Amino acid sequence: MNVTYQFRFEDSRSVDFKVTDEPTAAKGNLPAWTRLGHCQCSNCPLSAAESPQCPAAVEILPVVNAFQAEDAYQKVDVVVTDDHRTYSKSTTLEEALRSLLGLKMATSGCPVLSELKSMAVHHLPFSSNDEFIMRSVSHYLLQQYLAKRNDQQPDWDLKGLVERNQRLQLVNQALWQRIHSVCKGDSNLKALLNFFSMASSVSFSLESQLRKLETKIRGEGAV
Repeated sequence: MNVTYQFRFEDSRSVDFKVTDEPTAAKGNLPAWTRLGHCQCSNCPLSAAESPQCPAAVEILPVVNAFQAEDAYQKVDVVVTDDHRTYSKSTTLEEALRSLLGLKMATSGCPVLSELKSMAVHHLPFSSNDEFIMRSVSHYLLQQYLAKRNDQQPDWDLKGLVERNQRLQLVNQALWQRIHSVCKGDSNLKALLNFFSMASSVSFSLESQLRKLETKIRGEGAV
C-alpha cells in the first residue's frame, strides 16, 4: 500500500506525506508526548519495556509537527494518490487532516488501531459520515461472512462492531490529550475530534445511522 497526500496552501506552500502499510520506526530524540506512558490509553496492551514510544503517536508526529500552528478552517488543495487512482479536493485543512490522520493511525502498528488496517488498504479520502458508516458496516459484515465460510460463528447483529469502536474511542481520546499541549493552532485538535465523532456514531447511534442509510438505499433503489 502506497498513499501520498499532497497539501497545497493558498500562499503557495506545499507539504507532502507518504503512507505505507509499514509502521514508522521510532528514531532519534522524540518529544515527551510520544512516550507510551504519556496519557497512555486505558485499554493499551503494550508496556513501556516492549514499546517505549506509543506507535500511533510516533506515526502522527510528522503531521502534528507540520500543522500544529495552522488554522483548521483555512482552504487547501489536496491531491491523494494511491496505487490505483488519484483523488483531489479543495477543502478545509481540518477535513484533509482527518482523512490523513485516520489512515496513519490505522497503519501505525498500534494493537488496537490495527483493527482498522484492513479498511485502510481500501482507503477512501475525505469520506463523509454516511460513507464512514457504510464502509465500516460493509467491511465488518464481509468479515462475518468469511468467518461463517470458515465454520466460525458470525456476528450478524454487529455487536462486535460497536465494541470495536468503543475500544477505538478510548484511543482517540488519549491521542487528543497527547497532542493538546503541543498544538499552537487548532487543526490537529479539530481533525482528531472530528475523527472521534465519526467513530462515536458507530458506537452510540449505529441503529439510527443504519435507519438513515436504509431510507437512502431504498430511495435510490426506487429511482
